[in-house]
Formats: sequence, structure tokens, C-alpha cells
Amino acid sequence: MKEKHTFSAYKEKFMRFWKKGTLQKTSRITYDVIWNVILFTLITLCVGIFLMAGVGAGYFASLVKDEPIRSYESMKNDIYDYEATSRIYFDDNKLIGELRSELHRDEIKLDDVSDVLIDAVIATEDQYFHQHNGVVPKAIVRAVLQEATNSETKSGGSTLTQQLIKNQVLTNEVSFDRKAKEILLAMRLENFFEKDEILEAYLNVIPYGRNAAGENIAGIQTAAKGVFNVDASELNLAQAAYLAGLPQSPSAYTPFTNKGEMKDDDGLQAGLNRMQTVLRRMVDEEFITSEEYEEALAYDITDDLRESMPSPRDDYPVLTEQIEKEAKDILQVILAEEDGYTEEDLADDADLKEHYRQLADQDIRRKGYNIHSTIDKEIYIAQQKVAKEYAYYGPDQTNEKGETKRIEMGSALIENSTGRIISFVGNRDFTRGESEYNYAFNVPRSNGSTMKPILPYAVALELGELQPGGPVPDVEITVGPENHVPSNYSNRYYGIVSAREALAKSHNVSAQQVYDRVIDQDPVTNYGLKMGIPFHPNDFGTHSVSIGGMTEGLSVAENASAFTTLANDGKHADMYMIDKITDHDGEVIYEHEQTVEEVYSPQTAYLTIDMMRDVLTSGTGTYLPDQLSHGGVDWAGKTGTTDDYADAWFVGVNPKVTMASWQGYEDKKLGVDYCPGCSIPSYSHRNLKMWAELMNVASDINPDLVAPKESFKRPDGIVERSYCLISGKLPSELCKKAGLVQTDLFNEKYVPTEEDDSLISGSYVLVDGKAVKAGSNTPSEFVKGDGLAFNPAFLKENGYDELDDISQLFPDKNRDLWEKISVGGSDVGSTLNDDGKDPAAPGTPSKSGGNISWSKSSSKDVVGYYIYQASGPDKDFKKIGHTTGTSYSISGNDAIYRVVAVDYFGRSSKPSKEVTVGSFKDPDEDKDDEKDKDKDKDEDKDDEKNEDKDKDDDKDKNKDKDKDKKDDDDDSDDEHEDENEDVEQENESDDE
Repeated sequence: MKEKHTFSAYKEKFMRFWKKGTLQKTSRITYDVIWNVILFTLITLCVGIFLMAGVGAGYFASLVKDEPIRSYESMKNDIYDYEATSRIYFDDNKLIGELRSELHRDEIKLDDVSDVLIDAVIATEDQYFHQHNGVVPKAIVRAVLQEATNSETKSGGSTLTQQLIKNQVLTNEVSFDRKAKEILLAMRLENFFEKDEILEAYLNVIPYGRNAAGENIAGIQTAAKGVFNVDASELNLAQAAYLAGLPQSPSAYTPFTNKGEMKDDDGLQAGLNRMQTVLRRMVDEEFITSEEYEEALAYDITDDLRESMPSPRDDYPVLTEQIEKEAKDILQVILAEEDGYTEEDLADDADLKEHYRQLADQDIRRKGYNIHSTIDKEIYIAQQKVAKEYAYYGPDQTNEKGETKRIEMGSALIENSTGRIISFVGNRDFTRGESEYNYAFNVPRSNGSTMKPILPYAVALELGELQPGGPVPDVEITVGPENHVPSNYSNRYYGIVSAREALAKSHNVSAQQVYDRVIDQDPVTNYGLKMGIPFHPNDFGTHSVSIGGMTEGLSVAENASAFTTLANDGKHADMYMIDKITDHDGEVIYEHEQTVEEVYSPQTAYLTIDMMRDVLTSGTGTYLPDQLSHGGVDWAGKTGTTDDYADAWFVGVNPKVTMASWQGYEDKKLGVDYCPGCSIPSYSHRNLKMWAELMNVASDINPDLVAPKESFKRPDGIVERSYCLISGKLPSELCKKAGLVQTDLFNEKYVPTEEDDSLISGSYVLVDGKAVKAGSNTPSEFVKGDGLAFNPAFLKENGYDELDDISQLFPDKNRDLWEKISVGGSDVGSTLNDDGKDPAAPGTPSKSGGNISWSKSSSKDVVGYYIYQASGPDKDFKKIGHTTGTSYSISGNDAIYRVVAVDYFGRSSKPSKEVTVGSFKDPDEDKDDEKDKDKDKDEDKDDEKNEDKDKDDDKDKNKDKDKDKKDDDDDSDDEHEDENEDVEQENESDDE
């Protein structure tokens, strides 16, 4: 009851309180307060959010205020401006390799990338790629908070689109400024480009570490080939996952070192762990199943890693270097012309040229050019092998510094009609790619006697100053304003020889005599430079250049290029190695256009070629033909040597190609002639044999081009004519009588029209085997009434009257015919000096059969001998005959004979000792025996003295003959061809 009363009391009390309204009023006030507080908070929060958003937007705007509004074209150019690797090719589009670059990259289309690789990239780098519009806000917020709180875990907030912007448009700078621009541009990029376009660009630019050559690589195709040696379209799941994981940290995850070597197991583990992460994410994103995941994890990816691969500089170092150099030469001109400059501007301004050289270098490193060369792969490789394995170079030598040097070599093979460089060898060891060791292009040397056909002789032929059979005086005559007296290597002269023979035998004096005739026509400017020969200003107007005495020299390729002029009807096509250059889209930015310079007439070119044929048949190159494996080729050529044997040259031409070869030491003070114990002792032969082996392998590979069967075509205007060897004019009756008429080829424009006037007829005697015009006191018995003599006017006109000895004009060939021409007489100034003494007596006669004979008088002016006979006891000697020889026919009767020598001036010697023939005996003989014995002793002493003197004279003559024979043998053997011994001396005198 009490409990019920209590409850009722509380209830009644509550009701009274409620009716008063106090509770309702208090609740309403509290509600209003709470609601107002909530509303105020919401309003404040919204205002704060909008304020923060405004501030953020303002801050964002401030960060991107300097960023221009980019157009579609602008962004397209930036996105697709890949730093691609340039490639070089052989002439048949076979790849040589990639040029050196800081980053190697190959462009690829998205259709050519495997789907599994695309899935791996999206799962790993941007799982919302197909949903977002360039950015993922929550990812950005997460990244900002992680950055603000300095969180150890930073997940990153960049989409593929943002990464593409960072790599292609912006920089890798870590800043809010760069990040803001990245966000803005990423959203703009999404408005302009399709997802596939963005993904394709991303896969072409992203870095992937190093390839098996140790080179930095970017782009999925480069990565697929460089890491696994497969195309991006052929990647399997494990390979795709491995590559997709590399971009996060390329240097850490790449499997190769900077030398192209595979890392050890510990080094590989980081990349393998990253691959597992990629596979896990692919499972999470349902790109692959759990079964595929497990299968990929079990796959041994290290077995697929590519073995260390060589770069083109390993396989073709010299070739790669040269092609790159040639390409830069072209690109720098193109870039300069785009800015309004000319090639001449670059040549005149070194700083300007260097500026565009650097731009060309940058372009070739990053624009992905395809550079197509003219080099024949098979011939090039075969010739490198010949050079490396050639067994007859000669020994290494030690120079003055104590350094050991070996003989080096270089060669260049060029097509005559186009200037196309077919092949070259830069040095003996083709693994040495440094440009300073490319002797074919980058090491100029004096070209010695190989200069003779292309400059002095060809110019003289062109100007009509000379024809192949034209006489060239190889005698002691001064040339040039310095009155230089040229000399031959053999230290002797060769007389009047034909231009054909002088070139074949490579006489130095002859070449300078020929050049002296045309030097006032400025051959260097009007002919030499047109053939691409890089003459120095000091070379102009000097005679030494005619035998290769250049100030700086020329390269092997430049020498070969000059010779193509003669083989191409006198027209020079500039040599070239780059056929065309295209960009990475295949657009041609450069294509070679042939430029041809007319240097010589076809007639001059053919005549020079015909003269050069003789080099191989009768001159300094006779060793070569037997070394060639392909017969029937119309070869012509020229050997060359320089001062102190520093260089050995040969340039050979046929109707289609020209090839030059060179041997020498890097140190020019070392001579190629040094080769003790060599199986091929001649330095010239060693170079010729090397040239032949290089040509043989090229001929085996492409005989139609390199060893054609057709001959040089003789142009119209070439005729054959007979001429006098002495003057080069039409043969006179006297020249025919002398037997000095020869037939040769002529340019029809310059055939001789005047008759020879070099000879006159008259009385002469033979003095010491030479015809001399008879003097007023010369005994008539010895005078020939119908002899030949040089015309004094001819001698004076050609300056031969200044020679100390006119017999210098007599050549070795047919010398017996020349010696019948008188070289003395009052009209020309006698070469015989009257010493006022009687001639020495002849030697003691002896009987042999029906003749008596004796040794000749030791006097040099004897013209003949009188023979005396005594047949009675009174010894009354009477003259019974005369002769110009040293024997006389007798009748056989019993008699005593003695001989007297007669000189040019009519004086007689003492009688020789007597010789008794038959049984005749002098009645006073017994009485005078003792006296005669004493007299005989005295006479014997005199005779011995005379005989000793004769022997000495004979020895001197034999020595001279031996020396001459040796020199002749040397010339014909090509062991010591006349070359450039005077080059340094002449250059010094020219400098003075």
C-alpha cells in the first residue's frame, strides 16, 4: 500500500510540474541553443572549406600563373618529341648498329606491344587509368598528407598521364610548383588525346635502366630487346611483369651493370622482388588468375636475360666513328641553313661552325635518325680481315723517344662515276676506333710520286705542253725562281726520255721539268683543288708539289678520289659515304646529290691512264699483276714513296673503281724500307701485295663492279703519230737516219705539225765511242763525211747549251744510237780540250790468226791508230793502214809491226812496242840484244805504268757502269723508285 501511495504521489507531483510548462520551456531553449550551435558550426565549417578551397585555388593559380596555355599542336610536339637513338646502316639497309647516346630508345606503336605488358603497367602504375581524367584526387590528397606529415610511406600520386607530362614537358624537379603544373597539364592532355595515344607515348619514353651492352635505355621496345632480346609484342607474363617493375627505380632494378655484365644474385634480387609485386597487383586487379600468378612466380626469368651484347663500336669502331663524323658534317650545314647561314659562313667563322657542330651532335644523339651509308658490308668485312691478317707489313721499330711503333696502313675503294665510297680500311687492327687512328680519312700524309700523273703530267697534257711520247729532259737544269736543281733518288740523270717512260719509271727530275712548263697556269687552283686535293696556301707556286711535297698532305681517301677523275673521263665526282638520312618517321631530311666537276678533257684523262698502264707493265709497279687473282682487268696505277721512306703508296684504277693503299709508321722519322730478313724485302712490293690482297677479296665478292672485263674506252680525238724522240716533232730524214723515230698516242689537237730540226749533218769522228764534229786538224782518215750532230740552234733554244756535258742528253735506252750524234765542234763549243800533249802510246801488239791487236791508248782524245810495217833488215817502217779500232788484218808475210795512236788534234804518240810475225830476224838483233833488253825493261816499265793507268781507268768505268746498272736495276725492280727525296729541302727553300 505504501509503495502504491508513493508512486501516485510522484505522478501527481510531476503532473502539476508539467502543467506549469517549465520543462517545455527549458527544453525548447536548450534545443534552440544546440541547433544554433550546430548550424553555426556547419556554416563556419563550410565557410572555412570554401575559404581553404579559395586559398588553395589561389595558391594553385599562383603556382601555375606562368604556365602558358598550351595548344594541341604544342602538346603533341612535346609529347612525341622522343629522345630516340640514331641508327647507321650498310648500303643494303643492313643495320650496322646504334650510335652512341646518353639514352637509347626505339619508338614502337601500341598495337605492337603485348597486352600482358599493358596490363602489368596499368596494374602497377595507374589502376584507374581508364577512369580518371588525368589525375586521381584522393591519390593527390594522400600524397600531400604523406608529404606534410613526413610519412615514411609515400605511395605517390602520379597517374601515367602525369608521369608522361613530367618526362616530356616538365622536369624531374621535386616542388609544389612543378606538381601543380603537372596536374594542370595532365588534365589538359586528357582533353586533347585518347587514352591509347597517352599510353603509347608513355611506353615510348619511360626509362628502363640498362641493356646488355651497359647502355641507358628508355621505351618498352628498347627494353624488351635490350633485356630479353625479344620484341615488345612477344613478351610473356613473367617478362612483362619484370619490365613493368623497372621504371620505379631503373638503376636499382636493372639486371645489368654499366659494362653490360649481368649482376650477381644479390644484385638481381631487387628486380625479382619488384616483379613479384607487379604480379600480385595484377592478381588484385584481376588481370591474371591465381594459377597464372603462381606459374609466373615459378618461372626462372634469369634464363631469359640477354647475354652481353656488343655495341657497333665494338664490331665496327672505325666505320661507326667515320659515319657519325660524316653525318655531323651534313647536319651542321642543314641546321645552319635553316637559320639563314651558308656553308661558306661556317668555313669563315670557327665559332659559328663550332656552335652548329654542337647542335648537330645533340640532334644525332636524340632525334633517332636513320643514317644510310654507301659501305658494302661484305667487302668491308673481308678487307678488315685481310688487313688484320696480312703477313708482310715489316717489323716494329723504336723511335727516338724509345717508343715501339708498328707499320700502319690505310686504304679506300671508290666508285669512279659517282664518288661512292664502297669500302675502306682505317688501320691494321679494326678494333681501334679512335679517329686519330683512321689512316684512311683522318691522317694526312704526303702522297709522293702518286701526285705525278694527276697534277704535272695531266696538266701538261691538258694544256698541250706535252704528249705521252713527248721528250722530257732528265738533265741537270734549274727550275723556278729559286734556281732549284732537282735530282733523282739515284743521284743520276736519265737524259731525254719520253713522258711515258719518265712517269713509268717515276723520275723526279722529269716531273719537275714538266711542272715547270705549266706552273704559271696555277695548276693547284685550276686543277688540283677541283679534284678535292686539300692543298695548303704554301703549296701554291712551288715545284716540290709536283712530286708530292705538300705542306700538310692528304688522306688515303682523298688521294683515291683524285685519281677517280682520270678514270671518269676527266670529271671528278665528290666522294661521299652518306647516301641519305631520314628521321624516325622515315621522312628524308638529306639525300646525296651528285656534284661533278670537269677537270680534264676525256682525251687528257685517257692519255694519262694509258701512260699509267706502263707503270704496271714496264715501270715501278711490275710486281703487281702477278699478285692479282682476277685476270683480264684493265688496270693502270702509280706507286709513290716519300722522303726517308716515310710512306709507301699505290693507287690503282680500272674503268669502274679506284683503290688507294698506304703504309707507313705513325712516326714519320721511321722508314718503311727497314725490313731485315723479310721474305719480301722491297717496301714497295709489300705495299703492292697488300693492295692486291685487298682488291682480290673485293673482286671475289663483286667482280662486276670491282673487276670489270671492259677496258677504258678510247675517246674520239686520240690518234697515233710517229715523231722524233729528240724533239717530239715530226720525223726528219736525219732523225730517221739516226733511228730515233717512235710512234705513240696523241691528242688530235696537239699532234706535231713541224718537222724535227734537232739534228744537222756533217763530218765527225768517234772519240771514246762518241761522235764529235771533226776539227780543222783532225786527220781525214778518221773523219766520216756523212755524220750527225745536234743543231746548235736546237740546243740553245732548249737550254741544253748550258750543260757541262751534252752527253747528259743520251738516255740509257738505245744509247748506242744516241752516241752516234756529235756532241762537240766549233759551232757549239768543243767539249774536247787541247792539252797540247801527244797521246799515250797504245799497248804492245800481239798476233792472233790473221790479225794483230793491241790495247787502246789511255788518252781520251784518240780518234784512231796508224799501223806501221818493216820487212827489210834496215827496219824501214812504212805506214800500211789505219783504223779506229784496236785490231788490224795483216797479210801474213814475215815482218815487224808497230802501232801509233793519233788524237783529235792530229798529234801522234810514240810507237808501240814491236811485234814480229813469221821467221824474219833482225841482223843487228844479236848485237843489240842486251841493249834491247835494257830498253825493253824501260819500255815494259812504261807500258806497265800505262797499263796500270788503263786498268785504273777501266776500273773507274766499270764502277760507273756497275753503279748505272744498279740504278737501272733498282728502277726496274721498283725497289728504289725515284721519289720525293727533295721534298723537305724544297719546302725549306720555299719557306726561305
